[in-house]
Amino acid sequence: MPAAMEKEPLLQLRVFDLNCWAIRYLSKLRQERVQMIADTLSQEGYDLVLLQEVWSETDYRTLKQRLSACYPSSHYFRSGVIGSGLCVFSKYPILDTFLYQYSLNGYPYMLQHGDWFCGKSVGLLVLKIQEIVFNIYVTHLHAEYCREKDAYLPHRVVQAWELGQFIQHTSKAADVVLLGGDLNMHPEDVGIRLLRGWTGLRDSFTDAERFEGCEDGCTLVPDNYFTNKKELQPFPLGIRIDYILYKGQSNFAVKCDRLVTTTGKAPGKSIPYSDHEAVIATLYVKRHGEAKAPNSNTVEPALVDIMNEARTEVRVGLHAAQRQRYSSGRMAILALLLLLLQAVMGLSSLVGWASPQPFPKFSFSVLGSLAVLVLLVSGVLHIFHAIEVKVLQGTEDQMRLALQSLQDRLSTK
Repeated sequence: MPAAMEKEPLLQLRVFDLNCWAIRYLSKLRQERVQMIADTLSQEGYDLVLLQEVWSETDYRTLKQRLSACYPSSHYFRSGVIGSGLCVFSKYPILDTFLYQYSLNGYPYMLQHGDWFCGKSVGLLVLKIQEIVFNIYVTHLHAEYCREKDAYLPHRVVQAWELGQFIQHTSKAADVVLLGGDLNMHPEDVGIRLLRGWTGLRDSFTDAERFEGCEDGCTLVPDNYFTNKKELQPFPLGIRIDYILYKGQSNFAVKCDRLVTTTGKAPGKSIPYSDHEAVIATLYVKRHGEAKAPNSNTVEPALVDIMNEARTEVRVGLHAAQRQRYSSGRMAILALLLLLLQAVMGLSSLVGWASPQPFPKFSFSVLGSLAVLVLLVSGVLHIFHAIEVKVLQGTEDQMRLALQSLQDRLSTK
């Protein structure tokens, strides 16, 4: 037993986290893998199971039916067009739940990526185990499709900021805070550094007393049958984007005794559970003598640099959104002018103010229809990018105020 846990812990919590890659009609061997996941969860008897990308409610109902004996409490978080894909299974009663959908989540016209239709969110559930209040968060952030030219980086930074703010403002009454999910960020990325620095959450991989699994804790690895080997070429060992983060509050401390990841294939199976590796943490919760106020984390000078870096990424996204708003607005105005010109030409011909229509009626109708279509599409895009601009401006303002507060606290130390 590690020195920090020499005294008998109050509670042991075994947590299972997995991005299931269960996209109906698209994911390979989806139903077989869902059954494999159900078999493993029922055999292992974890205390808490956090799943992402369970896009089909049919799959959730299958899991719920299979796991009801071991996990009497469960919840499926619904959002967006096809759902958030987030669900939770618990041995302990779920006292309360809440869902927050991120303000920015990609673009509706990027159909090949589809994140916008998923309504990426963070789900909160409250548990009470042996009189200890747990705030459990499960989330899935926007995917990174191209690391060199990541058009979604500002959106993911905004999501990381909103996630941190949501945790800070909803966890004040909790004794233990735990976050699990696919954050789609490498450990050194600005978003994960911002999230951890702002909330004080600890990384189970870096804190674990014992670790078993993929090298460097990677959760997307080339050895996995379902991963895109081409996308992982710059990363021979794989990448770590799935996390279990935690912290103790009031007079409780949390320690990760053991962390395990699967390694390409499910134990005893010929295929993996998913294209992601599962993350399994064994946590110990203990009480320490002196209570501390929630969110009273020491301000680190490095957090100021992280905040400045995050603000820079948000401003880059803001400038891009402003350009797109301008372009779509200009296109809408041009389409409207074309429609007005056609209307004037048509009325002039009807009342005899001008020579007969110079264009065939069919061509005139097609041109008018195209103008209407361009007006509608560009108008919708203008509204979307106007909202994007407002969200990015609001986030930048929040970060500026938070940064000012950090600098004030540092100057009074």
